[in-house]
Amino acid sequence: MYSRRQLEALGEPLGDSVTTKKATGGYLLGGGGSSAPAPTSQTVTQTSIPEYAQPYATEMFGKAQALTDINQNPYQTYGGQRTAGFNPLQTQAFQNVAQMQASPAIGAGMGLASMSGMGGLGAGQQYQQMATDPGATAAYMSPYMQNVVDFQKSQAIRDYGRQLPGMQAAATNARALGGSRQAIVESEAQRNLQNQLAGIQAQGTQSAFDQARQAQQFGSQLGLQGLGLAGTAAGQLGQLGQQNYQQLMGINQAQQQAGAQIQALEQQGLTQRYQDFLNQQRYPYQQLAFMSDILRGVPAATSAKTLYEAPGSTAAQVVGLGGGIGSLLSGIGKVSS
Repeated sequence: MYSRRQLEALGEPLGDSVTTKKATGGYLLGGGGSSAPAPTSQTVTQTSIPEYAQPYATEMFGKAQALTDINQNPYQTYGGQRTAGFNPLQTQAFQNVAQMQASPAIGAGMGLASMSGMGGLGAGQQYQQMATDPGATAAYMSPYMQNVVDFQKSQAIRDYGRQLPGMQAAATNARALGGSRQAIVESEAQRNLQNQLAGIQAQGTQSAFDQARQAQQFGSQLGLQGLGLAGTAAGQLGQLGQQNYQQLMGINQAQQQAGAQIQALEQQGLTQRYQDFLNQQRYPYQQLAFMSDILRGVPAATSAKTLYEAPGSTAAQVVGLGGGIGSLLSGIGKVSS
């Protein structure tokens, strides 16, 4: 059963009397003959921000709108340097590497090694030709050899002259002076003198030849030793060239390492400046997020309202539904997220 006030609220007209209960069930309005359909109802729940927090929410929404408005807050490009370039130490090291060439000591060592090898290969043949060439052998003989031989010959002749008086005296004593016997003795003595003179010449020549051969061998040995020294020097020059290369590479590596440390330090500074720029850009948004987190923690006010509506015409239902939606949207405007 509905009271008069409820019927008036529902917009139902009243008859001569209030509703009466039908015998078959249901109620009659105004004592009429038809039963009234049951009214519909809906419950609308509204959640709103407390009044003391509404100014802060309004301020937060305004800041959010300003921050997201590209006209008020356009995108800002970082104008600073972000990558550290090569420093003078690194540039110098790169130039040193680009200008590096083979050490001159290596080239000199290669020349000495080639000369030593070729000289060693031809040393045996050269000595053979020199040893079998009379002219080459004579070039090694002492130029004073013949003087020594002539002196020895003159001494032999002098000795022969001193022997002649004795031979003549012996012939006189033997009563053979002027005879054939004396001639034989003197001829034998003369032959012995010639043999002695020839021996002196041959011995002097042979001695000079032997000394010349020794001089040739000594010269050849000296040449071979010189070639050996040249080969040793070539090896040493090669080692010096390698050491020179290692020293230059060590200097370049030291420059590169020092330059890399300087570059890394500079890069840290550039990265930190860029990070500071990003932090400055994010700071207003972080503050806004902090404020939003605080508002989320504010207890919301919740209210529920039940609306009753009697069934009417289709137009009336549409109008009633539009009014309910308008009220719902009005309440949502006050709801906090």
